[in-house]
Order: sequence, then C-alpha cells, then structure tokens
Amino acid sequence: MIWTVILFLLVLSVLVLAHEWGHFVTARKLGVKVEEFGLGYPPRVFSWLSKKTGIRWSLNAIPIGGFVKMLGENGDQCPRDPESFCAQPKKVRFTILFAGVFMNMIAAAVFFTIALGFGVSAIVEDYSGNATVEDRALEITQVLEASPAQIAGLEMGDRIISINGEAFTSGELARDYLFSLSENTVVDFSIVRGNESFMVPVVPSYVEEIDHIGLGIALYETGVVHYKWYMIPIEGIRLTAWYTKMICLGLFGMIVSAVSGNGLGADVSGPIGIAVMTGQAAKMGFVYLLQFGAILSINLAILNILPIPALDGGRILFLIIEAISGRPVNGKVEAIIHNIGFLLLMLLVLVVTYKDVLGLFK
Repeated sequence: MIWTVILFLLVLSVLVLAHEWGHFVTARKLGVKVEEFGLGYPPRVFSWLSKKTGIRWSLNAIPIGGFVKMLGENGDQCPRDPESFCAQPKKVRFTILFAGVFMNMIAAAVFFTIALGFGVSAIVEDYSGNATVEDRALEITQVLEASPAQIAGLEMGDRIISINGEAFTSGELARDYLFSLSENTVVDFSIVRGNESFMVPVVPSYVEEIDHIGLGIALYETGVVHYKWYMIPIEGIRLTAWYTKMICLGLFGMIVSAVSGNGLGADVSGPIGIAVMTGQAAKMGFVYLLQFGAILSINLAILNILPIPALDGGRILFLIIEAISGRPVNGKVEAIIHNIGFLLLMLLVLVVTYKDVLGLFK
C-alpha cells in the first residue's frame, strides 16, 4: 500500500509539474512576474526564495496539486505594475491560462509515444493496420463486480488457454460459445496469470448488467502492437486525440445523467481511488503505467478547462465576461468567487475520498 501511494504521488507530481510548468514558462516569456511556484497546496513544508529571479519555490503539505502564483492574478496591484498578470492584454492572459492545459495534452502524447516505443497491448481482432502484432492471446479484458467470474476468481488480464478443454482460435468464437451456455453448467477455464497456469471453474448465472445468463466477463483477442519508428509519434498524438474525445463524451454523459435526475451514471474516483488504479496499472507493467499516466493527464487537462471557479477554465470564463462587457470584473469579487470555488472543490475531494475509503473496506 505504501508503494502504491508513493507511486501515485510520483505520477501526479509529474503531471502537475507539466501543467504548472506550462503556466510558469509562458508567464515568464510574456513578461508576467511569477511570485511563487508551488508543488502541492499549503501549508508550506519547505520553501526557497531565489535572489536572482525573486521567485519562491515551495513544497507544500497537501500533495494532490500545485500552483503558480503570478503578480496581480487576482486583481491586486493591477493598475500600478506593468508586470502584473491583470495588466496584460486579454490574449496574453488567455495564453498563460491555457498553457497548463496544453502542457498536460503534450505530456499525454509523450507518455503514449514512449509506451508505443516499447509496444502496447491492444485488442487486435480483425486488425489490418500497418503495425506488426506479436504475442497474440485470448484475454479477459473486463470482469463485472459481483459476477460469477469475479466470485470464482477470474481477473482482468487473465489469458485463456482453453474453455472446457477447447482452445478457441478467435475471440468471437469464444464469446458465442459462452453466450450459449445454460445456467448451473460448470465452465472450466484454463488460464495463465503472470507466470502461473491453473484451472478456474465458473458456474454461469443471471447477470443483471447484460440481462442474460452468463459469467460477467469480456474477452477479446489481444496482442502486443509494434509500430514503425516514424509512425510512433503520430500514433501517440492520435491516441491522445481519441482519448480526449472519449473522455469528453463520457463527461457530457455524466452531466446529462445528473441533470436529468439519474445520478452521475458512472463512478467518480478521488485521490485514493486513483492511487489504487495507479497501483493496478503498475502491477501490469511499466507500459501500462505510462498509458494510465497519459489518460490521467488528459483528465487533468479537461478538468482544468471546465468553467469552474479556481480552475483555469473559471479564470478564462472571467476573461470572456470581460471581453463581452468591455470591462474587467472587480478584482476583489473575482478573488472571492475563486476562493469559494476552491473551498467547494476541496469539499468535493473530501466527499469522494470518503467514498473511496468505504470502497476499500468493501
């Protein structure tokens, strides 16, 4: 558990550093004075003031974020100091605010590119791309909670050698066979997990999620995909764009579900839940950890661009209001709104973390 927490903090720190470094470098390049670069949220644990640049570098006690504090970003000292953030033209302020989101997308593309360089495990049924595929296998890609498969001990990532003594040549044939099974029929899975091979008997029963007699698993033919060297960066960018699209669609679906009174329609994880997923990805291998880090980076980018006070998107929203109205929002009013937004976000983190803790005990 300690190793999982440390690994999670390392992954999160890299992503936060990328995000805040985007703000930091862009602000400095565009002539805005940076007062502090902080990893984590206060209270401070350690800080160092650079005499050369006047920037305070700080390490803070709450290790789930970070910040770049710019002169006048909340409206203070705006009229008097040309290096103040709020004294800059709107396009400069927008560029600085958007730079963090952009850097998270760049980080995701880099992570995907590195992972692709090693070769990535993917579903390869009917694959007809330009890459080469090695180590093909029939693999369990999902196990439903409280399903017959989970109760019997099957896990995501298990490789199937045979089902009831029969080796299947394709995922489609295996799925058709399992779909035709009747209730209370014992199904013997010969599987490989890590370096071990063993038999797992599973008894099908009614599975609510699929409204049918079944085991509660998804299985597909997978393999390790290797792209040609000149295709790897292009594929890394393509994967970043694809996951961005899918995450946005999922978020939109959650919002629609919540507004319509049906709840979020999906589980939401806080720091503890994400830490657990980080540990699971690490157990599967370095390449999986890279891919998980890329997806997490995209999530951070999308979250930060939402028009929520205290986040980059909230500050961009005030820029849009300023552009429409022709005058900036009162600095003190904006600061109060951002502070309230930050407190509400921290409260949400606590609520989701409490839910994650309950899930661990379950």
